[in-house]
Amino acid sequence: MKHSNSVKVRVCETDALGHISNISYFIYLEEARVEFFRQLSSGDVKEEWNIILAHTECNFVNQGYFEDVLTVETYVERVGNSSVQLIHDIYNQNRQLIAKGKATVVYFDFEQQRSKPLSTEIREKLNQFAISTLS
Repeated sequence: MKHSNSVKVRVCETDALGHISNISYFIYLEEARVEFFRQLSSGDVKEEWNIILAHTECNFVNQGYFEDVLTVETYVERVGNSSVQLIHDIYNQNRQLIAKGKATVVYFDFEQQRSKPLSTEIREKLNQFAISTLS
């Protein structure tokens, strides 16, 4: 199963040539992650998902433009002891792949200021979106 999030490109998210600015892609990826964890949440996403971003990257495959309607599809590549690696595929309205993102988030204990193991319940929720379950 994949999580999908849509966004319409605003003029402020483009560069002088009308292309989506490279920094805007990271904003789209962040929004997709938040919505992904919101969908998995049974309550307040901030309380249930104590996560921090450890790594992110984005490969720009094709050009995107002002007023494109983008779909960010998110799925889980790997679930570790305390971390999760997410994959994001960004498509335009013609289903052309325009970017591929990756993010590693760490389940975090803010009082102790260190990572903490993912619970069985959280693992089960994440595994619904694992690459191995995609058809």
